[in-house]
Amino acid sequence: MVKQTIVERFAEESHPDVLEEFDRASLEELVSKHETPFMVLDLSEVDYQYKSLQAALPGVKLFYALKALSHPALIKRLKSLGCNFDLATIGEVELVESLGVKGDQCIHTHPIKKDKEIKRALEFGCNRFVIDNMEELKKFIPYAGQVELIVRVSFRSKQAVVDLSRKFGCALEELPLLVEFAQQNSIEVIGLSFHVGSQSLSPMTQANAIRASIAAMKVMNSVNWKFLDIGGSFPVSYQEAVLPIADFCAPVMEALSELPENIEIFAEPGRFIAAPSMIEVVSIVGKARRGAKIWYYLDDGVYGGFSGQMFDHATYPLAPLKPFDPTGEFLSSVLAGPTCDSIDVVAEDIELPDMEIGDILVGKKMGAYTIASATEFNFYPKPKVVVVEDIFDPETEAL
Repeated sequence: MVKQTIVERFAEESHPDVLEEFDRASLEELVSKHETPFMVLDLSEVDYQYKSLQAALPGVKLFYALKALSHPALIKRLKSLGCNFDLATIGEVELVESLGVKGDQCIHTHPIKKDKEIKRALEFGCNRFVIDNMEELKKFIPYAGQVELIVRVSFRSKQAVVDLSRKFGCALEELPLLVEFAQQNSIEVIGLSFHVGSQSLSPMTQANAIRASIAAMKVMNSVNWKFLDIGGSFPVSYQEAVLPIADFCAPVMEALSELPENIEIFAEPGRFIAAPSMIEVVSIVGKARRGAKIWYYLDDGVYGGFSGQMFDHATYPLAPLKPFDPTGEFLSSVLAGPTCDSIDVVAEDIELPDMEIGDILVGKKMGAYTIASATEFNFYPKPKVVVVEDIFDPETEAL
């Protein structure tokens, strides 16, 4: 493998400094107030991402996928913006309920549920559930007349980083049997849903899934179709370039224009809203030369805030806080996490400027599937989250 400099490895859009849009003085002030490692959740970025996606999907009702990042400050901000919520567990029900979200602002999208999870959602006031198989449908016989079901259909996507249709979703050919059984048992089926995969790099899979769903609805015209849920998949740029969100959504909106006017459209963004909204600040706590490489040991790694590298297949833009000369000397280096496990390596086969213990590194776009999947392996605590209104405004609140 050819070694890469930090410029090649971590820079975005060919910029040599991935921190260039941040005010370093503000970041340094945060470091002076908070012990590393810590995450910084920027609520102004939440606003920007939500409004950008809503503008690209006019008329589509957005349900934020809580699993991406369920921090209370983010949920409260999205609630104030008029966002709805996609939830899947009793814990998520109780979280949004505690923050004043109402059940009719939510959909319960986990295709597989315990009976107590159905009951708890109904107690909360959420009566829209997703199913994708006959055994799951049978669980709703006792709740006929109380629920509205959305059937999830599988559309596989080789271009998605995370293929969510591998685990969930029925084949289109199974739909008539599910609908017939529901009707025979007075269970109301009111919509179709799909998810072509997280971090989808092409909108055409989603557009094709929309058209296939429309065709299925037309065939099953005995159903009073009310909803089409087009899932998530809206990408963000980590290392690779992605389409601007307006361009990505253009063919999606073109396909949606073929829907009958009486059908409401849902989407379930998670990553697109959460990922750019949070950065992580870490310190170098150790340094050693091992063979031809210099190993820098960070105070967080893949068992903590960088867990998305393992579970979400993401590689985050990362750079030193202090400015460096991109034309200067670079050394063959490894960035390792703090735990005793040898798998805890954030980056290797890269070239970095010479750094010292105590130097700060900043990881970008670390809001989605990072702190959500972080552990406390080796009894290292998860990074705390510091909430700011704007990265240029160092007024913070640690939650």
